[in-house]
Amino acid sequence: MTEYIVSARKYRPDTFESLVGQDNIARTLKNSIVRGQLAHAYLFCGPRGVGKTSTARIFAKTINCSDPTPDMEPCGKCESCISFSEGRSYCIHELDAASNNGVDDIKALMEQVRIPPQVGRYSVYIIDEVHMLSQSAFNAFLKTLEEPPAHAIFILATTEKHKILPTILSRCQTYDFNRITVGDMVRNLRHIAENEHISIDDESLHVIAAKADGAMRDALTIFDQTVAFCGTEVRYQDVLANLNVLDYEHCFSLVDDFLSGDYAAALLKFDEVLSKGFNALHFVAALSRHFRDLIVSRSSGLDALLELPDSLKQKYREQASRCSMQFLYECLNITTQCESGYRMSVNPRLHIEFALMRLSFLVRAQQQASAPLQSAASSQSAASSQSAAPSQTSQQVSRPAQAAWQHPTLQQQQSVQQAQPIQPGQQSQAARQHPTLQQQQSVQQSQAAQLAQPGQQSQPIQPGQQSQPIQPGQQSQPIQPGQQSQPIQPGQPAPSAQPVPPASSEQQSQPARSVKPSQPEQPARPSGAQPESVSHEAAQSASVPEEQPRPRRRVVASASSLSIKSMMTSKDQAPASDASSANGTDHAVQPLPDKDAVRRKWSALVSAYASQPRLANTLSAASLEFEDTDDGKMIVRFTVLNDAQKKWIEDKRLNELEARIQRLAGSPRILLRVAAPADEQVAAAPYTPSEKAKDLMRSNEEVRNLVSDFGLDVK
Repeated sequence: MTEYIVSARKYRPDTFESLVGQDNIARTLKNSIVRGQLAHAYLFCGPRGVGKTSTARIFAKTINCSDPTPDMEPCGKCESCISFSEGRSYCIHELDAASNNGVDDIKALMEQVRIPPQVGRYSVYIIDEVHMLSQSAFNAFLKTLEEPPAHAIFILATTEKHKILPTILSRCQTYDFNRITVGDMVRNLRHIAENEHISIDDESLHVIAAKADGAMRDALTIFDQTVAFCGTEVRYQDVLANLNVLDYEHCFSLVDDFLSGDYAAALLKFDEVLSKGFNALHFVAALSRHFRDLIVSRSSGLDALLELPDSLKQKYREQASRCSMQFLYECLNITTQCESGYRMSVNPRLHIEFALMRLSFLVRAQQQASAPLQSAASSQSAASSQSAAPSQTSQQVSRPAQAAWQHPTLQQQQSVQQAQPIQPGQQSQAARQHPTLQQQQSVQQSQAAQLAQPGQQSQPIQPGQQSQPIQPGQQSQPIQPGQQSQPIQPGQPAPSAQPVPPASSEQQSQPARSVKPSQPEQPARPSGAQPESVSHEAAQSASVPEEQPRPRRRVVASASSLSIKSMMTSKDQAPASDASSANGTDHAVQPLPDKDAVRRKWSALVSAYASQPRLANTLSAASLEFEDTDDGKMIVRFTVLNDAQKKWIEDKRLNELEARIQRLAGSPRILLRVAAPADEQVAAAPYTPSEKAKDLMRSNEEVRNLVSDFGLDVK
């Protein structure tokens, strides 16, 4: 039985061509070898399992190969290549920085660098996991790395580039290795499976590649594990069971349940997933990834973003065609919120089940939200179609005679206006040229109020005259009470509007009188009938002038009063004087509020400053004292904790507080004063032993006698 070697070692790349997913780096290194532009230090950085160390070995073999191929690949037949393959090369050295991370190890490396290579042209030193070197080791390595011997080349490999000193980075050519795509890993796994005579489908290979997360070494390890579980015949369901990966079918069926609104089926499927031992957080992550793939599948130009086999791509397109973009966006929003709040939830299962119920009710909610919009759109389209269709009434209206067409009667105007369809936002031509009776009355009322000047009267329409239609640009004359509006006779020309004579100077000097609105127009009477007379009460009410508001007295400050003190005094007294004049009362007649009312208003004042904790705490802790003055005012003196608070309130807030308490209490005769407690003289306590002895002698007579009797010297 031959010795078993894992696939990660057996199929490790040994040429630039066998590198997977790093074509740009391989091409750059080949060109540098061909042109002879080799640097003295290289830095290979990237995630795990992407080929950093393998590339360093291939590069070291190639530059020391005595007979490379035309495309700059190592021959594998020369002494340098054979010795490296057998692990006895003296020109290619590998150092693990994780276990050799001290200054002494770097000193030994510096001594070894001086020795020229025995076979080949260069001594290549590959230092793996170089970020594990200590700070002192990095500093000791700087000089050798900057100016090594001509035969020495350093290749540093690391997965954490940010931990390397900037001085080291500036001395190296840096190559960033990319994650290997799913497609590249599937092709490499397919090649290995064919060499090992293993039957496996593309869906299983995609599951393995997706599980590896961009690392080829992880993919080969998972492949060996799957083969050990399934044998030479690998099936899709066996791969899912072995790797504990959620099947795509669960996500497809869940989306179908969401579209149908069946939340019960969704909850049962979630319970089935948990019963199989899957992590609930991985379930939500798989659901989010499924919605992302559905969004990508809806757009035809985003197929490159789907790392799936062709059979699954077609299934994604079919399901995405049945989902709206708004639905997929809301679903992805719900799943991402559920995923972010999973770890902070007290009941994680209930948290996920609530998200599944929201997803199930999403289609119904969107339909209910779009129903009013659809009904409004349908009603608007029906209204537009009805307005566009010709009216049958307008087709039945006969053309009147030539004279009647030029001057139609009011009934004819109204019938024609009703027959002609009017577009929304437009006005018919008959309505603009021949307004109706109601329009004439409204225009006449508005113009009567504008044209009424002191001592000026509007010209009445004499009996027997006709009310003329209002032409565009003309003004209608007001109708006086008791007058009649005559119908328009066909064929009679319309008289021109009479201009209003300008008011004389005497009329302008007279006070303005209120204009009584015109009475409703009476129906037409026979030619022999006389108009009704205006009542005596209406005439008297029209002649009584309207009482004008009393003008507000304006106080003009003289030149002598324009001092800072006088202006501040007038500014403080202005609101109170205006309020008293508006109410028609004086300070002397306003009663002062009692002390209990002021205390209640003080509590309201503290609440008003709740957004300012410093001031609110000071006011709430203050004690109130009341004092009545001889001039009928109340002084409210509040005591704060110390002089610092007193000075701050007096300088910054006292005027504001006084104005606000006056408004709250409804009395401008409340004055605020601030006070602070007087400093108490505290006697110094004895501290030293001599002070304690003197204090004891001062308070105890027996002790004093004892000291005097024995002649003790108490200091």
